[in-house]
Amino acid sequence: MTEKKRPGGTEFKRLAQAIWRRGWIVAVAAVLCGALLLGIAVFFITPKYEATTMLYVNNTSISVGSAGFSISDSALTAAQNLVKTYVVILRSRSTLERVIELAGVDYTYEELSDMIAAGSVNDTEIFEVVVTSADPVEADRIANTIAVVLPGQIAGIVDGSSVRVVDYSVVPTRQAFPSYGLMAALGFGLGFVLSLLCLLLAELFNNTIRSEEYLTEAYPKVPLLAVIPDLDERSRGGYYGGYRSAKGKEVR
Repeated sequence: MTEKKRPGGTEFKRLAQAIWRRGWIVAVAAVLCGALLLGIAVFFITPKYEATTMLYVNNTSISVGSAGFSISDSALTAAQNLVKTYVVILRSRSTLERVIELAGVDYTYEELSDMIAAGSVNDTEIFEVVVTSADPVEADRIANTIAVVLPGQIAGIVDGSSVRVVDYSVVPTRQAFPSYGLMAALGFGLGFVLSLLCLLLAELFNNTIRSEEYLTEAYPKVPLLAVIPDLDERSRGGYYGGYRSAKGKEVR
């Protein structure tokens, strides 16, 4: 006998009911995953702090002190292009080794380079240098040392241009990574999605006949020949291994 495919509405209703009955599993899994990722962030991930110093690219073609002061687009473009040059100079071995010496930190040139990020601020002639470290005081010291060393390095390499400090770094008071709230939310969402997916897959691959009503709804053209009552251990001394319907009957 060829089985008839279940109607789409019945299938959707069955899945919705299964999720509703076991919704507590989804909730518990989401909370546990959120707590797990939060615990990992708190106890196993070393906090990182970011210290930022801001500098200004001074191009001699921009005459700030003149009476008819104006900044042309070409001058701004030239200053922005200089930012890329200055970042390369910042990451050079000679500059970073000088920073290591003056800051008194115990890092190699490569290690310090990995701790530093630099780039233009909103495509302007101002660029920022961000130092990331597990020690907030150390991050601040390195950032401010860069602000002292970099202008002299640039002045000795690039003719007609220099760097002025816009803002020195301060000791960061809040960690930049990891974000405990973000980790907890990520774990909660991951647990919710995975547990819900597992419930859906388990229900879709469950071929168990659940009730007389299930048979009549899923296979409306197949006649139900008989319904055998379920007998428990007290009535006949043993359990009859049939299927109990929603009305307390055995369906075969």
